[in-house]
Order: sequence, then structure tokens, then C-alpha cells
Amino acid sequence: MDLHLTNKVAVVTGANKGIGLAITEALVAEGAHVVAGSLSTENLDPLDRVTAVAVDLLAEDGPAVLVQKAIDEHGRLDVLVNNVGAVRIRLDGFLATSDEEFEWALRMNFFIGLRATGAALGPMLEQGSGSIVNIASVNSFFQPDAATIDYGAAKAAVVNLSKSLSQEFGPKGIRVNCVSPGQVGTDLWLGEHGVAATIAEASGVDADTIRETAAAAIATGRFSRPEEVATLVTMLASDRAANVTGANYVIDGGLVKTT
Repeated sequence: MDLHLTNKVAVVTGANKGIGLAITEALVAEGAHVVAGSLSTENLDPLDRVTAVAVDLLAEDGPAVLVQKAIDEHGRLDVLVNNVGAVRIRLDGFLATSDEEFEWALRMNFFIGLRATGAALGPMLEQGSGSIVNIASVNSFFQPDAATIDYGAAKAAVVNLSKSLSQEFGPKGIRVNCVSPGQVGTDLWLGEHGVAATIAEASGVDADTIRETAAAAIATGRFSRPEEVATLVTMLASDRAANVTGANYVIDGGLVKTT
């Protein structure tokens, strides 16, 4: 299926690894030009049709710098994927989670995307079209415990903002959607300081056991792959999905059992 993304211009945040790298590669495979931003760019530098930008997206002007690079290089912006995000596991519950920790989660998981969206809307409005895809999380609505309470709150804000923006800018040709992954086989879950390792260290159980227990709660019995998330994002970025906006697509292998 031709997704009509040939020579479209996309910006992807947090693009150097994991889901962001998979999204970048998927967009390139569909013929898009990608301006890819991350603190480091070693995985992006060798890729064709990718302009790698080393940028601190937590800096107040970081997201705007990335968007402006796309305008400077290509003169337009068709797709924005707000992917960057991070979680710190809170093993001691809500009362031990400080205001500063909530602020960090919101800065990392909400404000970067908010600022990138604000910067992208100008050129998208000028051309009368655009697609914004925000990477949220099942934790935005499925919150089984306090371990990700600040992360879940930040991702819930992403989903709420996306719905609001879809209503305001839909009549002007701009679509805004979310993708909410469950567990994905990336460093966030499986890395040296990821969720599994953090819980394992605190509980005295090895990380593989934590991962296997988590996978057992998923209907498919496994974590999603970054490439599977990227496929969904790429479809939503395409005008093949031209009347899809304000939606939150879940890819969790059947983790969430309710509708």
C-alpha cells in the first residue's frame, strides 16, 4: 500500500533509539524526509534522507530549533511525531513522589511535545495541512499502581491535549492523534536502568523474571516491537488515514482487558 508519504517532511523527537529510531526508519522507507532530533545522533547519522539534529529537547527552545531545521532544510513540515519521553519507577508510592519528580515527568513527557506542537502548527497552518502523532502510553488511562504515577499523569495530559487540538485544528486541515503502547522491547523496559532492572534490584528478583512475569500478563505473551509501533504511527501520519483525528490507538498485545 502506498502511504503517500514520498517527499513529505517529518520531524521526529527522541529519534536516536527505540521507538523513535524505528519511526524514523519507517518514514524513510515510505519515502519521507525526516528531521530527527535527539541528544545524541550516532544511530541517525548513517541514514539516508535523515537530517540528524543533536539537540537538548528539554531546553525551552529545543523543540522549536528542531522544527525550524525542517523548515530551513525543506521549506515545509507535513508530519510531527512527538516521541521523546522517559519514566522513572516510583517504588515508594505517591507520598514519596515529590513535586520535583512530577515536574520532571511533565517536562520530559508533556512539555517537550507541547512546545514542538506549538512550533509546528505555524507552518502547518500556513500550508493548510499536517499530521501530528503523539506517543502516549497505556499508563495514560491504565494505572495499576503507583510505580508510574507521575509518568501516567503526564501521558494522560498528552492524550487530553491531543483531543483538544484535534477539535480546534481539524477544520484547518491538521490531524492530531495518539498512539499508546504497552510494554515495548526497548531500553525503557529492558535496558540497564530500565523498568525490569529497577524492579528487580528492589525486589531481589532477577530482571529476566520481572520481564517474563510482565509478558505473561499480555494476551500475546510478548512485548511489542518498536517496528510494530512505528507501523501504526506511519499509517496515522499518512493521508490514507485522512479522516482519523482525535483518536488514541492502543498497541499493547492485549494487556488492557477492558474497552
